[in-house]
Amino acid sequence: MTEAVTISTPLTTPIDDARVVRAIQLIWREADLLDRKDYITWNELYADEGIYVIPVDSETDDFDNNLNMVYDDARMRALRVQRLVEGYAISAVDSARTVRTVSRFVPGEVSEDIVSLRAGQVLVAHKRGNYDLWAADVDYVIRLGQTPVDDRIVRKAIRLIDAGDVVPAAGFLL
Repeated sequence: MTEAVTISTPLTTPIDDARVVRAIQLIWREADLLDRKDYITWNELYADEGIYVIPVDSETDDFDNNLNMVYDDARMRALRVQRLVEGYAISAVDSARTVRTVSRFVPGEVSEDIVSLRAGQVLVAHKRGNYDLWAADVDYVIRLGQTPVDDRIVRKAIRLIDAGDVVPAAGFLL
């Protein structure tokens, strides 16, 4: 006989809540822009105070006081995008083609203008006949605007499942 499984932390906001759906649509749009290497439009998805971070310690939320592989505010994102689109960085000239899947969305705090979500991301990169796999848990904070076009990413924290190991360099954004 099989025992019933009880979920200890029930979702307070359902996944089909209109605010959550808008946040997920923004995240999927971001993934598409990154796979198409449309970095300028990608950067426009971020709020002015938005943070793009890849912490070394996948358990931390204190990004300011811990080591990060990437910690980009608006200025650093703009510089990174500039390097990627100008073609002067060797990693940008010969960058991998990517396909990413973002799924397993779990809503966190949801208000009228802020949605926090956890998701799983799997990214497959292909370069010179080789494939690399990148997997991560990703935490998002999305600010909802007047319309979906006005929605912005306030924080994206990419927690690589192998962040504690040697992580290869990437000529693309996660």
